[in-house]
Formats: sequence, structure tokens, C-alpha cells
Amino acid sequence: MQGLLSQWEARCAASAALRFVDIGLRGFGQVMFQDNPLTGALFLLAIGWGALAAGAPSVLFAGILGVAVATLAAQWLRADETGIRAGLYGYNGALVGLALATFLAPGLTLYVYVALGAAVSTVATLGTASALKPFGAPALTFPFVAVTWILLLASYGFAGLHGAALPTGAVVAPLEPAASLTTGIGAYIGGVFLSIGQVFLKGSVISAILFLAGLAVSSVPAALFAFGGAVLAVVAAHLFGAETDLVTQGLLGFSPVLTAVALGVTFRRPGPHATAYAALAVVFTVVAQVAFDVALRPFAIPALTIPFILVSWMFLLPGERRA
Repeated sequence: MQGLLSQWEARCAASAALRFVDIGLRGFGQVMFQDNPLTGALFLLAIGWGALAAGAPSVLFAGILGVAVATLAAQWLRADETGIRAGLYGYNGALVGLALATFLAPGLTLYVYVALGAAVSTVATLGTASALKPFGAPALTFPFVAVTWILLLASYGFAGLHGAALPTGAVVAPLEPAASLTTGIGAYIGGVFLSIGQVFLKGSVISAILFLAGLAVSSVPAALFAFGGAVLAVVAAHLFGAETDLVTQGLLGFSPVLTAVALGVTFRRPGPHATAYAALAVVFTVVAQVAFDVALRPFAIPALTIPFILVSWMFLLPGERRA
């Protein structure tokens, strides 16, 4: 595997076009903290599978457009070259593209909107990183959430943008109670995999398996924490009495998956203490996900990954107190 990556690196060094492709692939990988082009390629394959299976190829195109424009914007803004080459300015743009194409109808206006959002996500990434530098906290996917929220809210005021996939605005009402396990254990197992797929807004078990494979080729611990985080999120959501459909569709598990990888592997030294700390954060992310889903319902916009962001910052700011 290392030899294959070395050969790829050598070819990228000799070709500006291949280097740009490499940066884009790493951008997709960085959604789950992996600086690895093979991971990015498997992630892109998973996105493509999920998009085509859902009859929405525009989602795949928008994701690619997003990562490309965000990277070009970073180069134009003269961001640090190391960060650019690691894909750190592309992943928020990729998510902006995936989200907008998921919630809004396809068309030329959508792609213009994606390009605008992706470029601004780079500005937001630079600004967020600068603001958080004194605290030693990473930007995570905050630029993606902030930019996408603004764009989705604005879409209600533009005649050229519409999307039936957006939540329906309504006064907050009591949720339906959770069903019992008679729903079927298979549905909950599916919910574990869909929690992983929904990180990229993909409701496909096959896509989720490809995402796990992409994680594993870069970091087996990251893949294990992603899967473990999904399992814990599904169990916690069910025990708390969340709506069964939300649990089994992975809609309460994608932010916890990111929290598990961030706190269990990426930003803390792996070990029993980090695992327990990450587990606590995962359970609280489930609570935060439901809280934001309820709070944002009257505004008819999705919570996206804001629960992961806020809980991760909350758990990272104290620093590492114990090995």
C-alpha cells in the first residue's frame, strides 16, 4: 500500500493536474480526518454509488465542484501550501456541494450556488481557524455548517432555487414515541451503517461499507471508532426514546460518528481513557443532535454537523488531562 502511494506521489510531483486531483481526493478524505488520496478515492466512490442509487447524480457533481472551487479559492487567497496539499481547504467545500445538491433541485443555478458557497467556505475556514487559534481548537466542519445554513435559508427567498428535500417549517410539536425492538433488529443494524453513510448525506449501506473501507486503508483505529460510535449512537438514541425512523435511517448517528473519530483517534492519544472520553462525548452528541433538530425545525433547515462541532469543541477545550 505504501509503495502504491509513493508511486502516486511521484506522479503528482511531475504533473500539476494530478497534484490538483490528489488535493481534491485528500479533501474528501479530510471530512473524516484522513490525509490519504486512496481514502478520498473510496469516499468519492461511495458518494457516487449513493448518488446514482438515489437517482441524484447532481449530488456527485456538486461535491466534486465544491472541493475543486474551495481548493482554487485557497490557492487564490494564498493559504498555507501545506494545508492546501493536505486537503484541509477542500473538505468544507465538498460538504457544501453535497448538502446543497441534496436539499435543492438540480440545475445551472444550483451549481452557481455551490461554487459561491464553496469559495466562501474557504474564506470561512481561514477566518474560523484564525479565531480559534488562541484556544488551540480546530475549525472542524463549522465553515460548512455556517455557509450552508445561510445559503439554505436564502433559498426560500430566491425564485431560482427550491427543494422539496428541505425540512418543513413548523411550530415545535411533541415527537412520536420510539417503537420497541419489534421494529426488527435488522433495521437497527442498518441504522448503524447508515449513520456512517449519512456523514456524507448518503442513505446507502453499500456506501457506508465503502466509507469504512476508505477509513481502514488510512487508519484501522479510525474505522473501528467510526463503527463503534455508530453502534453507541444507535443504542443511546433508542434507549432515550428517539423516533425509530430517525434512528434506523442514521439521522441521529452521523454527528456522533464524527465525534468518535475526532476524540478517539484524531485529536487525542488513543487509549482506554480516550475511548471512555469519546464514548461520553458520543452519547452527548446524540442528545445535542435531537436538541438542534427540535430547535431548528421552525426555521426549516437541517442541523447538519453542528452537534458534532459544538460537542467536540466542548470536549477538546479542556485539553488532554490524562494519557
